[in-house]
Amino acid sequence: MKIKRIYNDNEGKSHFGEVTINLKDGGPIGLLSEKFAADKIIFRATPADYDFKWHPAPARQLLFILKGRAEFTVSNGDSIELGAGDVLLLEDTEGQGHCSKALYNEVRHSIFVTLDDDTHF
Repeated sequence: MKIKRIYNDNEGKSHFGEVTINLKDGGPIGLLSEKFAADKIIFRATPADYDFKWHPAPARQLLFILKGRAEFTVSNGDSIELGAGDVLLLEDTEGQGHCSKALYNEVRHSIFVTLDDDTHF
């Protein structure tokens, strides 16, 4: 399983990447990843007019989008659009950060899972 990632380089510039989550046979229930340690979970409803300019992520966290769509922009101007069912790993905790904004005048429902310092993909 692949998920999108935003990270920062040594100069504080943010970039997109991709992380592979390895899955193993879990028998009749399907494929499973290993267990990853998490710290906190936040449920969020983001307004339809949300347009947050440059900001770093407050912590290393996974963003699970449940409803709505959003655009994320990194330092070089590249953007991606994500929506319900997408997962984004936010690791740009220093430097310029990223921009995020709501799309299509929709409220976005999402869950943020803050990762333990020892959790790496």
